[in-house]
Amino acid sequence: MAEKNQEYDLAFTHLRNNQNISAYNLFTNLAESYKKSDEPKSALLYLLAAECKSRQNKDNNEEILIAANLYQNFAKKDKSYSSKSAYLCASKCFLKTGKYSEAKKAFNKSKEISSVQISFMRPVIIIEDSKAITMKLEKYLEKLGYSTFYSFEKGKDGIKKCKELISESQNPIILLDMGLPDIGGDVVASTLLEEKLDLQIIVITADEKTSKRVNKTISSGVASFIQKPFTIEEVKKAIDIAESEY
Repeated sequence: MAEKNQEYDLAFTHLRNNQNISAYNLFTNLAESYKKSDEPKSALLYLLAAECKSRQNKDNNEEILIAANLYQNFAKKDKSYSSKSAYLCASKCFLKTGKYSEAKKAFNKSKEISSVQISFMRPVIIIEDSKAITMKLEKYLEKLGYSTFYSFEKGKDGIKKCKELISESQNPIILLDMGLPDIGGDVVASTLLEEKLDLQIIVITADEKTSKRVNKTISSGVASFIQKPFTIEEVKKAIDIAESEY
């Protein structure tokens, strides 16, 4: 496990430094190692490998199709609500590669699985240095039914709390501002994704989605993006995406 964690760290370091070939090789090796034991994790790693190819302006359909089939295989075998999300992930991957018939089939399969009532609300971590925006987010979260949330002005404090919750298997949702007083939101995101690859992070920023820093952070694997100023409907939509991915 320690060796794989080192490979994760190294792969994301290569990705941050635009050493895309080295990152690609590490992500594909990790993906192969999880193929039999954890198909969703393997699929996600293949999608990260696909991102490495995309950054080199190379065709990445092969990696995306492998991910699609892994998601679909998992969905066929799994008997829980997770199979619905896996079918939706497969559908999205097929759609990206132009496999419209397969995408439609996977989507229709997802609709056959009944929604289940979430019996608990996950904790939410707000990492935002504006007290006014933090208060606004806390108010929105309460209206959306969330009762457990933690607010931090500094990125390092948020990271510490997030790691603590992950160690307790609480799997928080992160609402992350890009402009923090100690470290950048992009650094917080990459650090947390190295800790837990499938963590749901929602980026909140005044920057345009197309800006270099935001685009890079989104491509690293965050769940959603909210631009300031925002409404409760936008927050709800982003959290719904994070919950569906979870």
